[in-house]
Amino acid sequence: MHMTDDKTEIQSEDRLLTVRDLTVNFTTDDGTFTAADGISFHIDKGENVGLVGESGCGKTVTALSIPRLIPSPPGNIDSGEIWFDGRNIMSMNPEQMMDIRGRAISMIFQEPLSALSPLHRIGRQMTETLLLHQDISKKEAWQFAEQWLHKVGLPDASDRMFAYPFQLSGGMQQRIMIAMALMLAPQLVIADEPTTALDVTTQAQVFELIKAMKKKDASMLLITHDMGVVWEMCERILVMYASRIVESGSREDIFSNPKHPYTIGLLSAIPKLSGERTELKDIPGQVPSPFDYPKGCHFEKRCPFSIERCKTENPSFYACGNGHHAACFLLADK
Repeated sequence: MHMTDDKTEIQSEDRLLTVRDLTVNFTTDDGTFTAADGISFHIDKGENVGLVGESGCGKTVTALSIPRLIPSPPGNIDSGEIWFDGRNIMSMNPEQMMDIRGRAISMIFQEPLSALSPLHRIGRQMTETLLLHQDISKKEAWQFAEQWLHKVGLPDASDRMFAYPFQLSGGMQQRIMIAMALMLAPQLVIADEPTTALDVTTQAQVFELIKAMKKKDASMLLITHDMGVVWEMCERILVMYASRIVESGSREDIFSNPKHPYTIGLLSAIPKLSGERTELKDIPGQVPSPFDYPKGCHFEKRCPFSIERCKTENPSFYACGNGHHAACFLLADK
């Protein structure tokens, strides 16, 4: 079966985001490759969803497609639908998308220093966002932005408003990114590996901050390769491998009853904090180049359970019960 949503579900009161059969291609000097291949998923209002997988699987491309931030060229959304709060994002013009970004959909980027302008002070960058989306004076915008720097725990917030990004630590930069992403009370927060460049202590603080500052009825898509973070932050999980989603389900189903061999491999690499000592297992090999994906299942060459069919056919999703789905031929006869 395919994980698609009909029109009724798209327009339901609980449904905030529906991505259906999304395909994104990139054209480079070396040729064209597919970064997201037939991606389908949904996020309900107030729901936190984790998108997990190794680097190079297409998680960021999927995330950037939602607010239509894919750089074109070289990237292009070749097919698919993206519905947000009952509206078709793919049919919106640039002015409509500008109104959506920041106000309704915000993004916390992986590298804050690359997302913040090095040429402008923090105060100017924050107030420009506020003035674009709210009918307030420059003085009110400045005061509001400074209040948010206090909220996210930035010391000497009034002084930081006059600082340039490069004058601040990575933790401070990320706190500013969180403030900019959340201060307009968006309906959907997309957090793309928001703590990759930070030390472990600061990582924990940043995630606690996101949980505390995000509106209770707001939704979040958290992109990460850290299964432990997903357990703490998300109710539902999407597992992505080499441009395709291979499994989806509740946090409990994914952790206690994983069905796809790739998901099983990811969980086997997590150290256990209690119980008997167990040897951590890694997944042999590495994510293939997008120019050299296998013809059938993209995980086939690394999979210990591969059968002949996996080499030539792309598996559909099979229902595992209670909204749990996995794309693996091992489930075909179950």
